[in-house]
Amino acid sequence: MYVAVKGGERAIENAQALVAETRRGNPAIPEIAPDQIREQLGLAVDRVMAEGSLYDRDLAALAIKQAQGDLVEAIFLLRAYRTTLPRFAVSEPIDTARMTVRRRVSATYKDIPGGQILGPTYDYTHRLIDFALAAAGEPPVAPQGEAGPDGPVPRVVDILNREGLIECEAEAPEGHEPVDLTRDPLTLPADRDQRLQNLARGDEGFLLALGYSVQRGYGGNHPFAGEIRLGEVAVEIVPEELGFAIEIGEVTVTECQMVNQFAGSKSAPPQFTRGYGLAFGHCERKVMAMSLVDRALRGRELGEDARYPAQDEEFVLAHSDNVESSGFVQHLKLPHYVDFQGELELIRRLRAEHEQRTREAAPGVDGAANRKEAAE
Repeated sequence: MYVAVKGGERAIENAQALVAETRRGNPAIPEIAPDQIREQLGLAVDRVMAEGSLYDRDLAALAIKQAQGDLVEAIFLLRAYRTTLPRFAVSEPIDTARMTVRRRVSATYKDIPGGQILGPTYDYTHRLIDFALAAAGEPPVAPQGEAGPDGPVPRVVDILNREGLIECEAEAPEGHEPVDLTRDPLTLPADRDQRLQNLARGDEGFLLALGYSVQRGYGGNHPFAGEIRLGEVAVEIVPEELGFAIEIGEVTVTECQMVNQFAGSKSAPPQFTRGYGLAFGHCERKVMAMSLVDRALRGRELGEDARYPAQDEEFVLAHSDNVESSGFVQHLKLPHYVDFQGELELIRRLRAEHEQRTREAAPGVDGAANRKEAAE
């Protein structure tokens, strides 16, 4: 017999107290502070900010602590808090060409204006566990090099642009207001601004799997990493009382320009196509996957058939959000007693009908068998 779980409000309160105790862990060990998470788990903080759509390192670190390191839960917490914040202005588009670059690499040209800057990267580590990190000690000090590029660093795709070898970025129609997915629901078919917003706050693992599928041939184009850059960009707003832009701060972003297989037609010569990715913080894997999926979703605009999952706009955009997908999957833990009882009664009735049909058919079958035996 199926009965409801007992305990109610008291059981829930006790469960929450147990969560708090479990989160704290052994009291003999010093408690981790949000500023330690912010400074030493920076890549986790960056992912939570990017997919939580809120640039605040302290809040992201606090959310990670509250969620016991469950990044999807931390993203949920940050988004929920975001809905309580007032919006006092809309910023001007950031200019990544004026980025203060900390890392900048290109897989298409060896020598690029401004030079290749490796910056902080795991690309050249041995991926071996460093047991020295388990011992307390003075943090290593990175060697000081020459000063970085003085002034804005030109984009690599601008080299292809000057020769007309890559498609030009399409200008938004006059009067077009970008959709705000944090306030308005997703609509299909989606314009590129809506798609990029969706991908920027989409789950990294989901986008990575789709990007991988594109590379393996389920997307119809071969990608080259034109440029990946990490650095700080200025955020500007235009107050109504001033009428001109003022800088209110800086944010760290990662940008990826992906150069993809070329396209052409009778009216246009062959040229490379673009894929684009940009997100808060240091998250190269995310923006690379984002740029691969962005190019796959642009197939409709370029006259390509949507044959694979990464090219299916509705499939990608409707399933990329980890907060929505996590909520829908985890709601299965909630009581479904009435629904299950209905299914249970239905299958019992179907089984009874099946058994009755079997019994009704049995005499005829037995009789035929007896007649055949008698004839022999």
